[in-house]
Amino acid sequence: MRFRRTLAIAALGALAIGCAPPQASNETPEQSGETTGELRVWLFQEASNAAKEAVVDEARAEFEKAHDGVTVNVEYLPVDGRATRFNGAFNDKASAPDVAEFGNTDLAGYTASNGFADLTADLDAWADSEDLVPDVLDTATVNGRTYGVPWFTGTRALYYRTDVFAELGLEPPTTLAELTETARAVRAAKPDLYGIAVGGKYQFALLPYIWANGGDVAEQDGDTWRSTIDSAEARQGLAQYAELISDDICPPAACAQLTGSQSVAAFAGGKAAMTIGGDFNRAAVDAGAVKGRYGVVPLPGRDNGSIAPAFAGGNLLGVFRSSTKHALALKFVRLLGGKKYQEKMYGAMGNMPTFTDVQDRVAAEDPFLEPFIETVQSGTRFVPSTPAWTKIDAAGVLPTAVQQVATGQLDVAAATGAAAAEMNEAFGS
Repeated sequence: MRFRRTLAIAALGALAIGCAPPQASNETPEQSGETTGELRVWLFQEASNAAKEAVVDEARAEFEKAHDGVTVNVEYLPVDGRATRFNGAFNDKASAPDVAEFGNTDLAGYTASNGFADLTADLDAWADSEDLVPDVLDTATVNGRTYGVPWFTGTRALYYRTDVFAELGLEPPTTLAELTETARAVRAAKPDLYGIAVGGKYQFALLPYIWANGGDVAEQDGDTWRSTIDSAEARQGLAQYAELISDDICPPAACAQLTGSQSVAAFAGGKAAMTIGGDFNRAAVDAGAVKGRYGVVPLPGRDNGSIAPAFAGGNLLGVFRSSTKHALALKFVRLLGGKKYQEKMYGAMGNMPTFTDVQDRVAAEDPFLEPFIETVQSGTRFVPSTPAWTKIDAAGVLPTAVQQVATGQLDVAAATGAAAAEMNEAFGS
């Protein structure tokens, strides 16, 4: 099986979390050429870490066997405490690891702190990098420079109740407009169900609507970012999404405050005929009342047969700029982040690989992944690559605009105009 692969240029960027100020020039990482001794690695602690540790231990043993005199020391960090540890390491290289896992939404802030080495040339020389999904690789890039290997990615698609659709003679929607009509038809026939469970606070469900309608949240001009949420295209997307939060689909009284996880939980609990959920939500849905009674298709776009661009989440593996073992650290990143161990991580944890050929192999074995991988390979998007996005995201600027429109507080022009002004203040534009 081979999915469509669109070499679309994604919006680059990431969200920074509590980063330290820049410490030094980011042009050349410190490299002493050390090839023996301890290689320090930081990875994130999972809720259930045993499966991850088993794969990492296998990679560590393989690496140590291939490199005499090298010991790989892996430390697992709590995700919630990562800002303190990373900021400390950026300011004190003695406490820094050589290799680290980090979220792609943290990248802009980390590069502003000059924390990670520029791996652009290193990845260009790595043959396997040609098979990385282009838009996913873009999530590791800021201002044309690449700072990590995408270790896994995650995206969202449309979950729907197969039993409800069969009973009502419905087919999965093929456009966003048809999705609205289908959701409304379900609610009319079954008033006890939401036509689709979505929330005013579900930003990652909103973004595909904006992008599918030809809009974006911001644009970059040189070093300056400016909001475009008040463009005609972005307004159309936001209004189309807000229409789902209505009494005849998903009532504002119940849905205006829903987050993404709450929206998925409503579907899993049998309260909705559809929802927008991630490949990473599979376990939660299967643990609910709808197990065995749902299907998944890509979230459709504006035009028939198109796929709405999805947000590409995921984590990266990078080399700390302060590492004195740059070449050795890069080799470990290529091993743990390469095709062999990405496939093993999928088998152990269900993490979606970032190489197209590995994606195709795992989807052939597990059809559940097909719509998510098709979504990734059709082209994904990302948030603005500036630390200012931290303020915008934390303030809930876009969700507030959706809630204002859905509840009738403001019309779409006024809500997006206010959102644009707030975003531009954060951007300093």
